[in-house]
Amino acid sequence: MTRSLANAELVIASHNQGKVREIGELLAPYGVEVVSAGFLGLPEPEETGATFVANAELKARAAAMAAGLPALADDSGLAVEALNGDPGIYSARWGGPGKDFDLAMRKVAEALGDHPNRRARFVCALAVAWPDGEIATFEGTVAGDIVWPPRGGQGFGYDPIFQPLGHTITFAEMAGDAKHQLSHRADAFRKLVAACFP
Repeated sequence: MTRSLANAELVIASHNQGKVREIGELLAPYGVEVVSAGFLGLPEPEETGATFVANAELKARAAAMAAGLPALADDSGLAVEALNGDPGIYSARWGGPGKDFDLAMRKVAEALGDHPNRRARFVCALAVAWPDGEIATFEGTVAGDIVWPPRGGQGFGYDPIFQPLGHTITFAEMAGDAKHQLSHRADAFRKLVAACFP
């Protein structure tokens, strides 16, 4: 059984403020005090894993060891069917050194061209690591379609070009509460909550 995180202090192993904010909102009902790796000045480890889960584990372990606290890492990205699952684990890197997601979204649109298959999915792997080496992982997904041009000013990353199945608006056009109901991160969080908040 996974250890409880109720009322814990937890390091969010990310320097991405959009991601830290979203994770903080998802954890707020559970009395968890969160602090970001960026705020603590922790270095970002190189993501050398071949999967979302491997990269999440790598980041969580590094933050837990450096901070001496439990750490939660998220590795997530966009997998486009017609692009053989790209950008996948390289989703942030498609934005170049500055992680420019306007550039990354343009690259996806250009790579797709007029391909009739617009199907994609967001994938999120969460890893919780404790300083003594224990680790637990949870994975979530949400299916949708790539739209162009980008729409909406909410969210972050690829949200403006991702329209979840069954909806007529993109993640970036949704209020945070609506996105939290169906996102890949929310799917993974439901699994984490069931395991870590008994």
